[in-house]
Amino acid sequence: MKTLKLLSIIFLGSIILTSCVAEVVVEEDVYIEPQPFVNSNTGISLNALLNSYEIWYVDIERTNGNVEIPFLQKAFTISFKNGIFYANNNLVGMGSNGNGFGLDVGEYDPFRIEVDITHDIDGTYTFRVNQLSNNEIELRDIVSGTSYYLIGHQRNNFDYDAVFYDNIHYFLQEYEVWEKIYTSEMGVLNEFDNENYLKFAYFGAGDNFESSRDQVGISLDDIIYDYVGHYEIKDILNIFDKKTLTLDYGYLDNEFFELSVINDSTIELFHPSSETVYRFAGRGNIVFKKSISQNDRKRIKKADFMKLTK
Repeated sequence: MKTLKLLSIIFLGSIILTSCVAEVVVEEDVYIEPQPFVNSNTGISLNALLNSYEIWYVDIERTNGNVEIPFLQKAFTISFKNGIFYANNNLVGMGSNGNGFGLDVGEYDPFRIEVDITHDIDGTYTFRVNQLSNNEIELRDIVSGTSYYLIGHQRNNFDYDAVFYDNIHYFLQEYEVWEKIYTSEMGVLNEFDNENYLKFAYFGAGDNFESSRDQVGISLDDIIYDYVGHYEIKDILNIFDKKTLTLDYGYLDNEFFELSVINDSTIELFHPSSETVYRFAGRGNIVFKKSISQNDRKRIKKADFMKLTK
Protein backbone atom coordinates (compact mmCIF):
# COMPACT_ATOMS: atom_id res chain seq x y z
CA MET A 1 0.00 0.00 0.00
CA LYS A 2 2.80 2.42 0.93
CA THR A 3 4.70 1.37 -2.17
CA LEU A 4 1.71 2.11 -4.43
CA LYS A 5 1.19 5.48 -2.77
CA LEU A 6 4.86 6.37 -3.24
CA LEU A 7 4.76 5.46 -6.92
CA SER A 8 1.67 7.63 -7.37
CA ILE A 9 3.41 10.60 -5.81
CA ILE A 10 6.48 10.15 -8.05
CA PHE A 11 4.31 9.85 -11.20
CA LEU A 12 2.26 12.92 -10.31
CA GLY A 13 5.39 14.94 -9.56
CA SER A 14 6.93 14.08 -12.90
CA ILE A 15 3.82 15.30 -14.70
CA ILE A 16 3.88 18.61 -12.82
CA LEU A 17 7.60 19.08 -13.49
CA THR A 18 7.20 18.34 -17.18
CA SER A 19 4.37 20.86 -17.39
CA CYS A 20 6.52 23.54 -15.80
CA VAL A 21 9.35 23.18 -18.28
CA ALA A 22 7.21 22.66 -21.38
CA GLU A 23 8.10 25.09 -24.24
CA VAL A 24 5.42 27.64 -25.02
CA VAL A 25 5.12 28.31 -28.78
CA VAL A 26 3.37 31.52 -29.89
CA GLU A 27 2.44 31.47 -33.57
CA GLU A 28 2.94 34.71 -35.50
CA ASP A 29 0.17 36.13 -37.73
CA VAL A 30 0.54 34.88 -41.28
CA TYR A 31 0.29 37.67 -43.93
CA ILE A 32 -1.56 36.57 -47.03
CA GLU A 33 -0.94 38.64 -50.15
CA PRO A 34 -4.27 40.04 -51.46
CA GLN A 35 -5.26 38.33 -54.67
CA PRO A 36 -5.74 40.50 -57.77
CA PHE A 37 -9.13 40.79 -59.43
CA VAL A 38 -9.79 37.63 -61.42
CA ASN A 39 -12.74 37.22 -63.74
CA SER A 40 -14.35 33.88 -62.99
CA ASN A 41 -14.88 33.17 -66.67
CA THR A 42 -11.58 34.28 -68.15
CA GLY A 43 -9.20 34.10 -65.19
CA ILE A 44 -7.83 37.52 -66.08
CA SER A 45 -6.37 40.09 -63.68
CA LEU A 46 -7.55 43.70 -63.68
CA ASN A 47 -4.29 44.97 -65.14
CA ALA A 48 -4.45 42.35 -67.90
CA LEU A 49 -8.10 43.25 -68.53
CA LEU A 50 -7.32 46.96 -68.96
CA ASN A 51 -4.50 46.07 -71.34
CA SER A 52 -6.46 43.45 -73.28
CA TYR A 53 -7.66 46.13 -75.69
CA GLU A 54 -5.54 48.96 -77.06
CA ILE A 55 -8.47 51.36 -77.42
CA TRP A 56 -11.47 51.75 -75.11
CA TYR A 57 -14.28 53.76 -76.73
CA VAL A 58 -16.20 55.89 -74.21
CA ASP A 59 -19.89 55.22 -74.94
CA ILE A 60 -21.01 58.60 -73.66
CA GLU A 61 -24.72 57.97 -74.32
CA ARG A 62 -24.78 55.23 -71.67
CA THR A 63 -23.18 57.34 -68.95
CA ASN A 64 -25.17 57.00 -65.73
CA GLY A 65 -24.91 59.51 -62.88
CA ASN A 66 -25.35 63.14 -61.94
CA VAL A 67 -21.66 64.05 -61.59
CA GLU A 68 -19.40 64.33 -64.63
CA ILE A 69 -15.80 63.11 -64.56
CA PRO A 70 -14.09 65.83 -66.63
CA PHE A 71 -11.41 63.81 -68.42
CA LEU A 72 -13.85 61.02 -69.30
CA GLN A 73 -16.61 63.38 -70.34
CA LYS A 74 -14.48 64.91 -73.09
CA ALA A 75 -12.70 61.74 -74.23
CA PHE A 76 -13.67 59.78 -77.32
CA THR A 77 -11.29 56.95 -76.43
CA ILE A 78 -8.96 56.11 -73.56
CA SER A 79 -6.08 53.64 -73.31
CA PHE A 80 -4.12 51.97 -70.50
CA LYS A 81 -0.51 51.29 -71.45
CA ASN A 82 2.36 50.49 -69.07
CA GLY A 83 1.00 52.73 -66.31
CA ILE A 84 0.36 55.65 -68.69
CA PHE A 85 -3.20 56.85 -69.29
CA TYR A 86 -3.92 58.04 -72.84
CA ALA A 87 -6.94 59.80 -74.33
CA ASN A 88 -8.21 60.88 -77.73
CA ASN A 89 -9.95 64.14 -76.83
CA ASN A 90 -9.77 65.66 -80.31
CA LEU A 91 -11.13 64.59 -83.67
CA VAL A 92 -8.34 66.51 -85.36
CA GLY A 93 -5.51 64.01 -85.63
CA MET A 94 -7.54 61.07 -84.35
CA GLY A 95 -5.91 57.87 -85.53
CA SER A 96 -2.50 59.48 -85.88
CA ASN A 97 -1.94 61.25 -82.55
CA GLY A 98 0.18 58.99 -80.36
CA ASN A 99 -0.02 56.23 -83.00
CA GLY A 100 -3.75 56.09 -82.42
CA PHE A 101 -3.65 56.09 -78.61
CA GLY A 102 -4.01 59.87 -78.40
CA LEU A 103 -2.26 62.10 -75.88
CA ASP A 104 -0.49 61.10 -72.67
CA VAL A 105 -2.80 62.74 -70.12
CA GLY A 106 -1.95 60.98 -66.87
CA GLU A 107 -1.20 57.72 -65.06
CA TYR A 108 -3.17 54.76 -63.75
CA ASP A 109 -2.64 52.21 -60.96
CA PRO A 110 -4.84 49.08 -60.79
CA PHE A 111 -5.36 47.18 -57.50
CA ARG A 112 -7.69 44.19 -57.13
CA ILE A 113 -11.07 45.47 -58.48
CA GLU A 114 -10.25 49.20 -58.50
CA VAL A 115 -8.07 51.50 -60.58
CA ASP A 116 -6.74 54.92 -59.61
CA ILE A 117 -6.51 57.29 -62.58
CA THR A 118 -4.49 60.44 -62.03
CA HIS A 119 -5.18 63.02 -64.72
CA ASP A 120 -2.49 65.64 -65.29
CA ILE A 121 -4.94 68.46 -64.55
CA ASP A 122 -8.18 67.01 -63.17
CA GLY A 123 -6.52 65.07 -60.35
CA THR A 124 -7.00 61.52 -59.03
CA TYR A 125 -10.19 59.48 -59.23
CA THR A 126 -10.76 55.92 -58.06
CA PHE A 127 -13.02 53.64 -60.10
CA ARG A 128 -14.44 50.21 -59.41
CA VAL A 129 -14.10 48.13 -62.56
CA ASN A 130 -16.85 45.72 -63.60
CA GLN A 131 -16.40 43.49 -66.65
CA LEU A 132 -19.72 43.31 -68.48
CA SER A 133 -18.65 41.18 -71.44
CA ASN A 134 -15.50 40.15 -73.28
CA ASN A 135 -14.96 43.70 -74.58
CA GLU A 136 -17.10 45.88 -72.30
CA ILE A 137 -16.28 47.28 -68.89
CA GLU A 138 -17.88 49.74 -66.50
CA LEU A 139 -15.85 52.37 -64.65
CA ARG A 140 -17.81 53.40 -61.56
CA ASP A 141 -16.50 56.40 -59.63
CA ILE A 142 -16.50 55.32 -55.98
CA VAL A 143 -17.21 58.85 -54.72
CA SER A 144 -20.05 60.05 -56.97
CA GLY A 145 -21.33 56.69 -58.21
CA THR A 146 -21.23 57.90 -61.82
CA SER A 147 -20.62 55.10 -64.31
CA TYR A 148 -18.91 55.31 -67.69
CA TYR A 149 -19.12 52.39 -70.12
CA LEU A 150 -16.17 51.43 -72.31
CA ILE A 151 -16.04 49.23 -75.40
CA GLY A 152 -12.71 47.62 -76.23
CA HIS A 153 -11.07 47.61 -79.67
CA GLN A 154 -7.66 47.01 -81.17
CA ARG A 155 -6.20 49.88 -83.16
CA ASN A 156 -6.09 47.94 -86.41
CA ASN A 157 -9.84 47.34 -86.41
CA PHE A 158 -11.08 50.48 -84.68
CA ASP A 159 -13.23 52.65 -86.97
CA TYR A 160 -11.76 56.10 -86.37
CA ASP A 161 -13.75 57.48 -89.33
CA ALA A 162 -17.07 56.41 -87.82
CA VAL A 163 -16.23 58.19 -84.56
CA PHE A 164 -15.19 61.25 -86.52
CA TYR A 165 -18.40 61.58 -88.54
CA ASP A 166 -20.67 60.64 -85.63
CA ASN A 167 -19.21 63.56 -83.69
CA ILE A 168 -18.47 66.02 -86.48
CA HIS A 169 -20.05 68.93 -84.61
CA TYR A 170 -17.12 68.67 -82.18
CA PHE A 171 -14.70 68.80 -85.10
CA LEU A 172 -16.10 72.23 -86.06
CA GLN A 173 -15.39 73.42 -82.52
CA GLU A 174 -11.75 72.35 -82.58
CA TYR A 175 -10.63 75.46 -84.47
CA GLU A 176 -10.97 79.01 -83.23
CA VAL A 177 -12.33 80.05 -86.60
CA TRP A 178 -12.91 78.71 -90.13
CA GLU A 179 -11.66 80.97 -92.92
CA LYS A 180 -13.03 80.82 -96.46
CA ILE A 181 -10.32 79.79 -98.92
CA TYR A 182 -12.33 78.91 -102.02
CA THR A 183 -15.58 79.83 -103.80
CA SER A 184 -16.50 77.99 -106.99
CA GLU A 185 -17.04 79.94 -110.18
CA MET A 186 -20.14 77.88 -110.84
CA GLY A 187 -23.18 78.94 -108.87
CA VAL A 188 -25.67 81.76 -108.49
CA LEU A 189 -24.61 84.89 -106.63
CA ASN A 190 -26.03 84.90 -103.08
CA GLU A 191 -25.58 86.58 -99.70
CA PHE A 192 -23.32 83.86 -98.31
CA ASP A 193 -20.71 84.75 -100.93
CA ASN A 194 -19.81 87.64 -98.62
CA GLU A 195 -19.25 85.51 -95.48
CA ASN A 196 -15.53 84.87 -95.00
CA TYR A 197 -15.31 83.55 -91.44
CA LEU A 198 -17.34 81.07 -89.40
CA LYS A 199 -16.91 80.31 -85.72
CA PHE A 200 -18.63 77.40 -83.96
CA ALA A 201 -19.24 77.08 -80.21
CA TYR A 202 -20.37 74.07 -78.19
CA PHE A 203 -24.01 73.03 -78.00
CA GLY A 204 -25.89 74.37 -75.00
CA ALA A 205 -24.33 77.79 -75.33
CA GLY A 206 -27.45 79.36 -76.83
CA ASP A 207 -26.46 81.09 -80.05
CA ASN A 208 -23.51 78.99 -81.07
CA PHE A 209 -22.09 80.27 -84.32
CA GLU A 210 -20.73 83.59 -85.51
CA SER A 211 -19.94 84.85 -89.00
CA SER A 212 -17.86 87.70 -90.34
CA ARG A 213 -17.42 89.46 -93.67
CA ASP A 214 -13.95 90.77 -92.87
CA GLN A 215 -11.34 90.27 -95.55
CA VAL A 216 -9.47 86.99 -95.48
CA GLY A 217 -5.94 86.71 -94.14
CA ILE A 218 -6.24 89.05 -91.15
CA SER A 219 -5.23 88.23 -87.58
CA LEU A 220 -7.73 86.20 -85.57
CA ASP A 221 -7.84 88.93 -82.94
CA ASP A 222 -8.85 91.49 -85.57
CA ILE A 223 -11.92 89.63 -86.84
CA ILE A 224 -15.19 91.43 -86.13
CA TYR A 225 -18.21 89.15 -86.21
CA ASP A 226 -21.26 90.64 -87.89
CA TYR A 227 -23.80 88.01 -86.95
CA VAL A 228 -24.47 85.54 -84.13
CA GLY A 229 -26.92 82.68 -84.59
CA HIS A 230 -27.57 78.98 -84.11
CA TYR A 231 -26.30 76.06 -86.19
CA GLU A 232 -27.57 72.54 -86.57
CA ILE A 233 -26.02 69.39 -88.04
CA LYS A 234 -28.03 66.38 -89.22
CA ASP A 235 -27.32 63.04 -90.88
CA ILE A 236 -27.98 62.28 -94.54
CA LEU A 237 -29.77 58.98 -94.99
CA ASN A 238 -27.43 56.15 -96.05
CA ILE A 239 -24.42 58.51 -96.40
CA PHE A 240 -22.16 58.34 -93.35
CA ASP A 241 -19.38 60.70 -94.50
CA LYS A 242 -21.53 63.71 -95.35
CA LYS A 243 -23.83 65.82 -93.15
CA THR A 244 -26.19 68.74 -93.51
CA LEU A 245 -25.35 72.06 -91.88
CA THR A 246 -27.97 74.74 -91.28
CA LEU A 247 -26.96 78.24 -90.23
CA ASP A 248 -29.90 80.07 -88.70
CA TYR A 249 -29.65 83.74 -89.63
CA GLY A 250 -32.98 84.58 -88.00
CA TYR A 251 -34.97 87.15 -89.98
CA LEU A 252 -32.41 86.84 -92.78
CA ASP A 253 -33.56 83.23 -93.23
CA ASN A 254 -31.45 80.07 -92.99
CA GLU A 255 -28.50 78.99 -95.05
CA PHE A 256 -28.52 75.26 -95.80
CA PHE A 257 -25.43 73.26 -96.87
CA GLU A 258 -24.14 69.76 -97.44
CA LEU A 259 -21.01 69.44 -95.31
CA SER A 260 -18.02 67.32 -96.35
CA VAL A 261 -14.60 67.01 -94.74
CA ILE A 262 -11.62 67.30 -97.07
CA ASN A 263 -8.96 66.71 -94.41
CA ASP A 264 -8.24 67.46 -90.74
CA SER A 265 -8.24 71.21 -91.37
CA THR A 266 -10.50 71.77 -94.39
CA ILE A 267 -14.27 71.49 -94.87
CA GLU A 268 -16.40 71.89 -97.98
CA LEU A 269 -19.88 73.40 -97.99
CA PHE A 270 -22.19 72.82 -100.95
CA HIS A 271 -25.00 75.37 -101.13
CA PRO A 272 -27.86 73.60 -102.98
CA SER A 273 -29.99 76.69 -103.55
CA SER A 274 -27.21 78.44 -105.50
CA GLU A 275 -25.18 75.32 -106.41
CA THR A 276 -22.07 77.08 -105.10
CA VAL A 277 -19.22 75.20 -103.44
CA TYR A 278 -17.24 76.84 -100.61
CA ARG A 279 -14.16 75.63 -98.78
CA PHE A 280 -13.07 76.77 -95.34
CA ALA A 281 -9.75 76.14 -93.58
CA GLY A 282 -9.47 75.86 -89.82
CA ARG A 283 -7.28 78.38 -88.02
CA GLY A 284 -6.16 78.14 -84.39
CA ASN A 285 -6.43 74.45 -83.51
CA ILE A 286 -7.69 73.90 -79.94
CA VAL A 287 -6.21 70.87 -78.12
CA PHE A 288 -8.65 69.58 -75.51
CA LYS A 289 -6.30 68.31 -72.82
CA LYS A 290 -7.11 70.88 -70.17
CA SER A 291 -9.98 70.73 -67.69
CA ILE A 292 -13.44 71.64 -68.88
CA SER A 293 -14.35 75.25 -68.35
CA GLN A 294 -17.34 77.27 -69.47
CA ASN A 295 -15.83 77.71 -72.90
CA ASP A 296 -14.45 74.19 -73.42
CA ARG A 297 -15.87 71.46 -75.58
CA LYS A 298 -17.40 68.56 -73.71
CA ARG A 299 -19.29 65.57 -74.97
CA ILE A 300 -22.97 65.36 -74.11
CA LYS A 301 -25.41 62.49 -74.22
CA LYS A 302 -27.34 62.16 -77.45
CA ALA A 303 -30.66 62.65 -75.67
CA ASP A 304 -29.49 66.04 -74.44
CA PHE A 305 -28.02 66.85 -77.84
CA MET A 306 -31.38 66.19 -79.50
CA LYS A 307 -33.10 68.55 -77.06
CA LEU A 308 -30.64 71.29 -77.98
CA THR A 309 -31.05 70.89 -81.72
CA LYS A 310 -34.84 70.73 -81.96
